[in-house]
Amino acid sequence: MIRTDELKMIIAVASGKGGTGKTTVAVNLAISINSGQLLDCDVEEPNAHLLLNPVENKLKPVYTSIPFIKQELCNNCGKCAVFCQYHALFAGLDRVLVFSEMCHSCGGCILVCTKDAIIEKKHKIGTINFGKVKDFELIYGKLDIGQPMPVPLIRAVKKQWNLHLLVYMI
Repeated sequence: MIRTDELKMIIAVASGKGGTGKTTVAVNLAISINSGQLLDCDVEEPNAHLLLNPVENKLKPVYTSIPFIKQELCNNCGKCAVFCQYHALFAGLDRVLVFSEMCHSCGGCILVCTKDAIIEKKHKIGTINFGKVKDFELIYGKLDIGQPMPVPLIRAVKKQWNLHLLVYMI
């Protein structure tokens, strides 16, 4: 038998053209429920906090890993560039270039480098903001300006779900 205090419920407000009212619906659902979490996964333009005016209590930076080439160890074999299906690495005649905005942080280039010339460096892509509105927790991501890939930040916001009831908006 499943105990009711172990049940988790997700109410998802997803998809739809901009301006259709997804944020309005999600915020009103959250307010009517009284306790739980609201995750605003629209990290490029989060708006739930504007309607709820939460008391913000925590900010958490979110990072991805970007390859860094130690040129003094690199022999320009090009294995890393051949491996990278996103073309984030380019092996030139005298050095390997990294296009960080194209990197998907898979780490494969590090695995194929036989000279240990590639290390990972942390690259901040945004923040997760935490706030309270009465007994409800609002969590939303804010992608830093100029960051091309919101998906790692959306995943980080979704990992914050820890209460029994969640209103989830994307």
